[in-house]
Amino acid sequence: MAIQEGKVVIIGAGMVGSQTLSAVLREAVVNEIVLIDMNKEKAQGEVLDASHTTAFAYSSNVNIHTGDYSECKDAHIIVMSAGPSITKGNTMDRSLLLNKNIAVMHDVMTNITKYTKEAIIIVISNPLDALVYYGQHAFDYPRHKMIGTGTLLDTARLRKIIGETCGVDSKNVHGYVLGEHGESAFVTWSDVNIAGIPFEDLNTTFQTKLVKEEIYNEMRSVGFDILQLKGYTNVGVSAACARIIKCIVLNEKSVLPISNVPDGEYGLHDVALSLPCIVGSQGIERILEIPLTIAERACLERSTAKLKEENSKIEA
Repeated sequence: MAIQEGKVVIIGAGMVGSQTLSAVLREAVVNEIVLIDMNKEKAQGEVLDASHTTAFAYSSNVNIHTGDYSECKDAHIIVMSAGPSITKGNTMDRSLLLNKNIAVMHDVMTNITKYTKEAIIIVISNPLDALVYYGQHAFDYPRHKMIGTGTLLDTARLRKIIGETCGVDSKNVHGYVLGEHGESAFVTWSDVNIAGIPFEDLNTTFQTKLVKEEIYNEMRSVGFDILQLKGYTNVGVSAACARIIKCIVLNEKSVLPISNVPDGEYGLHDVALSLPCIVGSQGIERILEIPLTIAERACLERSTAKLKEENSKIEA
């Protein structure tokens, strides 16, 4: 069956899935959203609540409804947000969810692939990179169509911290967080800049006291801070997912740091992690091999090794 462009299926109606529904609606670029959850009443409630916003002048008239996996047969994009999440009182070690969510991913992918291998799948659930790798590898899913939100949110947090400190719009801060969406993520400090002004010159230009280690630690810890303050995290990652969806639907060909299984780029195979990717209507069109310093290359190798070790723990 032909893909219905602009049709999004969201699997999981929890805190993240329901927030993703709202975030995608705000982008006003899709024409149909289907919400699937084992708790059908919860899914129906979320759909009813969200559907009423389409009556406002600023909202597009999107067809929002619940459904089952058969809705995947002509989906353009499928969002995987099902499975348990880290909650208040836990550590931020996403790997603790590994085999619980691998089992969920197996069930989800089994059901999706009954109907399609044409849809672009965006994974939000954690441990994100392991789930992306498992979904692509175990089900032989097209590499360019299996995506994780990855370090897109980490990158947004980095840019927000730097922009706020320098007193500029964070959208004018450039640079990436790459590697694992987790403990071994790293910043490509060599290409961090504001309007072409390199990181090393920002303190002089903006009269600030930016310190790499302090920025990195804040970027890493802010998710845990949110978790402890409100009990869960959902707004930022849902916005990241909506950003990817917009990029796909509008064929933007934007460069986003998202998780994917490389096919030899950076010399990497058999692992999923975040690298700069050109994203368009078919998913990932190309992984860009940006220049890395020796130190950054070492960070990439450490992140790769950690993720491959995590993959080895997946119970078949």
